[in-house]
Amino acid sequence: QVQLVESGGGLVQAGGSLRLSCAASKSIFTFTAMGWYRQAPGKERELVALITSSDSTNYVDSVKGRFTISRDNAKNTVYLQMNSLKPEDTAVYYCKGWNAMARYWGQGTQVTVSS
Repeated sequence: QVQLVESGGGLVQAGGSLRLSCAASKSIFTFTAMGWYRQAPGKERELVALITSSDSTNYVDSVKGRFTISRDNAKNTVYLQMNSLKPEDTAVYYCKGWNAMARYWGQGTQVTVSS
């Protein structure tokens, strides 16, 4: 079993920045890929960004150029740097790690962007 713990959420004004962290209880090499998802009230959960074990990245169009996903293998942590935040980025952000055998979710961290 692997635990994923997110941190770094909070309240920020539009145009501001936040950095989310996702700390894994085991080596993140366990995962084929890791990603950040978000879910706003009344909306479906969506994939925001992902990073593979070979450091390939992908982003949803709405965050391209503003968000950056990265990983620190020594710290077993994946980050999401969020810049130029907009009110529509407000959501609960979840970390997910997966491989061919299983998928793991964190508990989520709230990000609120005020206008």
